[in-house]
Amino acid sequence: MTKWIEAHEVPALLKPGMHVFVGGSVMEPLALLAALKAAPEASRGVTYITNPVPGLSRIDYSTFHPKARVLTNFMSDRMQKSFAEGKIDFIPIQYHQRYMFVSGPLQIDAALVQYGPPDADGMCSPGYGIDFVPMAVDRAKLVIAEINEALPSPPHLPKTHISKFHYAVRSNTELQIMRVVPVDDVARQIGANVASLVRDGDCIEMGVGAIPNAALDALGKRNDLGVHSGMISDGVMHLVNAGVINGRMKTIDKGKIVTGIVAGSNEVMKWAGHYPDIAYRMVDYTHDVALLGRIDNFVAINGAVEVDLMGQLNSEMVGGKQISGTGGSVDFMRGALRSRGGRGIVAFTATAGGGKISRIVPAISGDAVVTALRTDADHFVTEYGVAKVRGQPLQAAAEALIAIAAPQFRDGLRDAWKERFRRITGA
Repeated sequence: MTKWIEAHEVPALLKPGMHVFVGGSVMEPLALLAALKAAPEASRGVTYITNPVPGLSRIDYSTFHPKARVLTNFMSDRMQKSFAEGKIDFIPIQYHQRYMFVSGPLQIDAALVQYGPPDADGMCSPGYGIDFVPMAVDRAKLVIAEINEALPSPPHLPKTHISKFHYAVRSNTELQIMRVVPVDDVARQIGANVASLVRDGDCIEMGVGAIPNAALDALGKRNDLGVHSGMISDGVMHLVNAGVINGRMKTIDKGKIVTGIVAGSNEVMKWAGHYPDIAYRMVDYTHDVALLGRIDNFVAINGAVEVDLMGQLNSEMVGGKQISGTGGSVDFMRGALRSRGGRGIVAFTATAGGGKISRIVPAISGDAVVTALRTDADHFVTEYGVAKVRGQPLQAAAEALIAIAAPQFRDGLRDAWKERFRRITGA
């Protein structure tokens, strides 16, 4: 039976040595976390399990106490100081495999989660997504729920009976809002190049940020698009309202927008709270490569920090520093390659550092990592065009990538490729 308590009573429930799962992104239980931050001793010897989302996650739980730790598969800028201090246990893992990790070998002593108030049948809605949360609730020995009066109960969002929560805390916490990144001229050109690869009836997946926003903006004249994605934001809402996205050509979940999370502006959150055709699914469904392969014409749109002339990409390190994680991009890239008519798209600006650094490089540097293999590669897109590398010989693929690099770097890339190809062939 659920026991109702006050937020200030939550810290006493944690003990040293506990592994505590915390619902992330729009599901972060802010009132519970505020109570823990106000009582530092409760976090002594506690390891928090989290998965921060850029633009949403603003709290580093390892700062609650000098002896608190965080276990994560994704890094954020807020965690960098603690990472340098050795308080962050980072485990590189793809998103679907994180589900397998959290559902099996990972120790979960307690779960801190956020849900809306119970309905007449005692069922509580998690508001704007599920991601890993229902599975963590099932596995945790102790479940502490923030029951947030501000959360809606969208249609088709799986609910949990309040009896699953050992303790519940009432709150009326303002909804988590993610800033919509503005689109500049470079992003707009990249978006147009991405859109050139999308056809009527395709089912798309996209990340968040300026380039995905620009790509969605450029799809306004397409017809009958579908969506199957880990997260959706404002751009999807705009295309739904314009009649572009309706899902009627999808081979799975026809007519439904499949996602794990909705995050964005106040406008999209209000829309998602009532829109009937969003089907919320956990990561074992949204990121399952085999399932993605059964969606005809599945188009995965993701990003990268840098791409080398072999078609390998790094999307998580800069200058040898871990800045993010693998996330779900490789799951979606591989799903697109399995899909009949599918396309994998990696879109990025050709340069960084104000034009001083090329994002297309001869080889991924030794102090970085390869997030996606050359065998995962399909299409690469910059503001200078599209490079199709899937099914291409090494020489042709490298030439295609050089052609979409910034002009000032192309001669250097050609020279570097000649030398690398000489070593590859043993000439």
